[in-house]
Amino acid sequence: MGLPSRRRRPTPMSQWNPTARLSYWAFHANRRPAYMRFAYLQLGSDAAAEQAVDAAFDSIMGEWLRMLHMDRLDAYAWTVLKHCLVDWRQRPRHPWQRRPRPMDISAFEAALKDVHADRYEVLTDTIRFYSAVSRLAERQRDAVLLRYGLQCSPGEAASVMGVDEATVRSYLGQAHRRLARLLDTSAGPLGSAGPAEPAGSDESAESAESAES
Repeated sequence: MGLPSRRRRPTPMSQWNPTARLSYWAFHANRRPAYMRFAYLQLGSDAAAEQAVDAAFDSIMGEWLRMLHMDRLDAYAWTVLKHCLVDWRQRPRHPWQRRPRPMDISAFEAALKDVHADRYEVLTDTIRFYSAVSRLAERQRDAVLLRYGLQCSPGEAASVMGVDEATVRSYLGQAHRRLARLLDTSAGPLGSAGPAEPAGSDESAESAESAES
């Protein structure tokens, strides 16, 4: 059996041409704020989000010269970020280190301060909604969190995920129908999103998504 192939060591940035360096730092400046907000939504702490996003950009930097030749650079970078978030959540911790609080409380509890309705009822509805969101297909869930958790426009969410806006709107439409069933309501929390995309089978859409991944 042959030796396993070694991964090529990335070219140091000091050896990049000026255009490559400028393009990387432009991408970093453009994407880091959204990546940080998404990571916080997933991990529940600024420190954890920063560590995960820094790891993602370290990986992206190492692959940048190759990424410049990709048709879907943003989509690849988004995948790198998602892997770093998974790696961070799986990292072992000492007993005294605080685990991140669940997404359904930590990222949205600030909104409760301005709500005049019963706080327990609002919190219960929030947890119920985000528990349902956690059951969506991954790309549907990403689209919902970007659109409604981070208040991105569909175009902004599409840019971050590295897909076109029509694809994000399709994910949101599929998520709307799925959440309506999970929450047993005809007009779920996404009702303000506007008209849903043409009806179709969410299950088949999720299968197709899995096949693409």
